[in-house]
Amino acid sequence: MKEILQRVQVNMPFRMLVDRYLPMVLKKEINPEIGFDCFALDGFGKKDFVEVADTLRDKGLTVTFHAPFFDLRPGAIDRQIRNVTIERLKQVFDLVPYFEPRTVVCHASFDSRYYVANEDLWLENSRETWKQFISIVAGMDTTIVLENVYESDPLMLQRLLDSFDRSDHIGACFDTGHFNAFSTTPLDTWMDALGSYIGEVHLHDNNGILDEHAPVGDGTFPFHQLFESLCEKKINPVITVEPHTEENLWLTLQNIKKMNLLNYVR
Repeated sequence: MKEILQRVQVNMPFRMLVDRYLPMVLKKEINPEIGFDCFALDGFGKKDFVEVADTLRDKGLTVTFHAPFFDLRPGAIDRQIRNVTIERLKQVFDLVPYFEPRTVVCHASFDSRYYVANEDLWLENSRETWKQFISIVAGMDTTIVLENVYESDPLMLQRLLDSFDRSDHIGACFDTGHFNAFSTTPLDTWMDALGSYIGEVHLHDNNGILDEHAPVGDGTFPFHQLFESLCEKKINPVITVEPHTEENLWLTLQNIKKMNLLNYVR
């Protein structure tokens, strides 16, 4: 599995990385996508984060970030809620200089059922939020990628990304499991709308109902169709696997190899 591991990131909450998996990450040369939730950000100090960053860098591993998302609303109508969201996200962006992540995955958190009749205001507020963080990473080799979660179609993500005039520092993270469970529009529609913005892809699977984070190939997501589209559009995103258990990690890597998915991309 080493040849697969060299080409992907593996999602790993910071707390689990420190408490359990760091020796395995170093031994097997796993490139982590480090998840920073509120508990990690409140429970660890700068010294802890810098030590882990130095350890991963010394091993030559590449890093990506997953920013916190519990309860956060980057496009909130309520300014105070939006300010709290920005304050929490800033804690992660303050760590970028130490880890030098290739990407910072963030949830755009648009839900048409929640923001009904307030789409334009959500868009305006979201744009102002992400502009602040684009300015932080502008001098670094880091891209903010906004992930689809409950979006039923790509329209609002596309409108948001279009508003940044093709900035090199913001793009999309296409999540296969979220698409499969929550989208009501075809994959081709998402690829046509977001294709040129896709800087990262999250790989996990489900049966189209629940966000199960099953191994790639154990559900109904059309992985070959996705990778054929990426190849056709000449998109070479960061590939991150999100298995959520150690057992599912190895099953995911085996299935990726069997399905020859990485043959479609560099």
